Amino acid sequence: MKVSRTIIELQKCLKELSLSPVGFVPTMGALHEGHISLVKSAISQCPIVVISIFVNPTQFNDKNDLKNYPRTPEGDIALLKNALRETDIVFTPDVKEIYPEEDMREFHFGNLDNVMEALHRPHHFNGVAQVVSRLFDIVKPDIAFFGQKDFQQLAVVKALVKQTGDKVKITGNPIIREIDGLAMSSRNRLLDPGIRNRASIIYKTLSSANSMIGKYDIPEIKSYIKDAINNVPGFNVEYFEIVDDTELIPLTKKTDIRKGKRYYGCIAVQAGKIRLIDNIEIRLV
Repeated sequence: MKVSRTIIELQKCLKELSLSPVGFVPTMGALHEGHISLVKSAISQCPIVVISIFVNPTQFNDKNDLKNYPRTPEGDIALLKNALRETDIVFTPDVKEIYPEEDMREFHFGNLDNVMEALHRPHHFNGVAQVVSRLFDIVKPDIAFFGQKDFQQLAVVKALVKQTGDKVKITGNPIIREIDGLAMSSRNRLLDPGIRNRASIIYKTLSSANSMIGKYDIPEIKSYIKDAINNVPGFNVEYFEIVDDTELIPLTKKTDIRKGKRYYGCIAVQAGKIRLIDNIEIRLV
């Protein structure tokens, strides 16, 4: 694999190799097996893959969250060496490389701006759109790979591509979980040990929505999920919604369910000092 720190270096490398399709896996580092599953998926489809490692400041509405976000550059490179081929490239730019000037662009995504993460993390998805569009412009990938754990982000990226007319194909990969069911996340390493030991409650409770959907209406399911998790010391549900997979419109009752739509239960939980998100498909038949 090759490591490029500048846009000029990266684009020179891509031009010299002249392979297609170009796969792209954007990350913020602190890599784990969830990221590696994206890399493997990209490698299986593309003769050349670019993996970016860049902690994007514009998507953090909390400066402390940005400051404390885990950064493990040496470990990331070591992990990628075992997964990548000679033709693959790791792109590790600094902030000035991505934003030589302040990015003042504003993006709007309809209902995606008004639910779940968008309500609790103001300006977050505008920052995501800024960095993703910037990276797409730099890398010019044919296929980009994102994890489904960041469910709303995936929907925003798909909407962004429609808005910009970019030809990149967006692929969402399944959530990779720890043995106890906790969705893999770079933030998991920041959990206090006692909280981590109890964190399986999130997926366990979330999964119960599937067994409840046949007998109970949406408000009863939402109430149960929230209460079951909130009763565990150190855990507090920020939101739990059952939404469709495109516009992310929350269901208020089962009669709102539309044929041909897929629905997901999406949750955000404050686990001690760390905020975790997860989702699961709700099987309605």
